[in-house]
Amino acid sequence: MDKWHFIQIWVKSTMEYVLLLLLAELFEAFMQRSETLFGVLQKLYIYYEKSIFLFFLIQPGFYVILYIVLVTGVLNMSMIFLLALKIFDMFYKIELIKKVFIEREVSGEIAQMLEWKMPSWFFLMGVGMYPPLLYYALI
Repeated sequence: MDKWHFIQIWVKSTMEYVLLLLLAELFEAFMQRSETLFGVLQKLYIYYEKSIFLFFLIQPGFYVILYIVLVTGVLNMSMIFLLALKIFDMFYKIELIKKVFIEREVSGEIAQMLEWKMPSWFFLMGVGMYPPLLYYALI
C-alpha cells in the first residue's frame, strides 16, 4: 500500500468519525432543546431522577469520543481538551440539577440565569464546536 492510498483511507475514516460525532451532537441538541436553561434542566432531571446511568446514556457525544479514542489510539492534547469539555459539560449539568431540583438552593443570580430565553441556535453550538475540534484532533 502506497503512502497516498493510506492518506486517503485515513481522511475517509476521519470524516466518518466526525460525521458520527455530528449525529450524536444533533441527538443531544434535540433531546435538550428548550426555551430556557430551566427547561433544559427539567428535561435532564427526568432522566437523572430515573437513574444517573440513564442521564449519562443521553450524552452520546461523550461515548462517541471515547470510542474514537479507543479505535484510533489518538490521545493528543486536542483530544484531551475535547474529552475535558464533554466531561465538564456533563458534571456542570449534574451540579445544576442537584442545586435546582434536589437541594432547592438557588442564588438570585442563578435563578435569573435559569429564566433567560435562549435562541434556537444555542443548542447547535455543540454541533458546531465538537466535530471541528475532533477533526483537528485527528489530523
